[in-house]
Amino acid sequence: MTDTLKSKSNYFDAEAIANQITENVKRIREKIEKGAIDAGRNPDEISIVAVTKTYSSDVIRCSHMCGFDAYGENRVQELLEKQCEGAYGTTPVHMIGTLQSNKVNKVVGKVALVQSVDSTRLARRISKRATELGITQDVLIQVNIAEELTKSGLKPGETEELCAEISEMGGVNVRGLMAIPPIPEKDDSNFKHFLKMHKLLVDIRGKKYDNVSMDILSMGMSGDFEAAIACGSNMIRLGQAIFGARNQ
Repeated sequence: MTDTLKSKSNYFDAEAIANQITENVKRIREKIEKGAIDAGRNPDEISIVAVTKTYSSDVIRCSHMCGFDAYGENRVQELLEKQCEGAYGTTPVHMIGTLQSNKVNKVVGKVALVQSVDSTRLARRISKRATELGITQDVLIQVNIAEELTKSGLKPGETEELCAEISEMGGVNVRGLMAIPPIPEKDDSNFKHFLKMHKLLVDIRGKKYDNVSMDILSMGMSGDFEAAIACGSNMIRLGQAIFGARNQ
């Protein structure tokens, strides 16, 4: 990726940026297709969430024609600012970062999916706000699949209990699970975590809880999405693979 995406000058070459993003996405889709076919899966089953943390609204607009299934933001304030600027166009937006309970009212109804529900308290706040708005908010349960001390998410053994609790709440629909495993040291480092996530999803789906459909498994990022696809992921979250190095 060229430095064009990171330029802070007044010069902004939208065509060059769009062309670079298009090339990046073409390579990604080729890898998705190969990985899916090798795993005996249909590539069309796998959706791409373009993670736009720190990327400007101008850069995001350059990616509109790439056909992403959704954009994903990590921070509430950044998401709201970009929405006001029309950055996402008509593409759905997902909240993929940690959502604090006191910011729930700013997000519910503004996003297609909250991917980071990790507590009963947060689920109840989402339920309350969605009920007030007369809507159903789709969510994913975030699982700390490697049980890392520095990461958010439920332990795998706690996940079904939260799903059972949410099944009795109004205004919330659990569409599936999300995980952020450790940064892979080699290509197959996270296979064990991805396989464990897939098994967890299938096990909970088999319980047939109300408001729990379990049709989305969101796992796999720029460094390990091919391994995630091989293990059953049908939603991958890519930032730098699409847009290049981030501005920090």
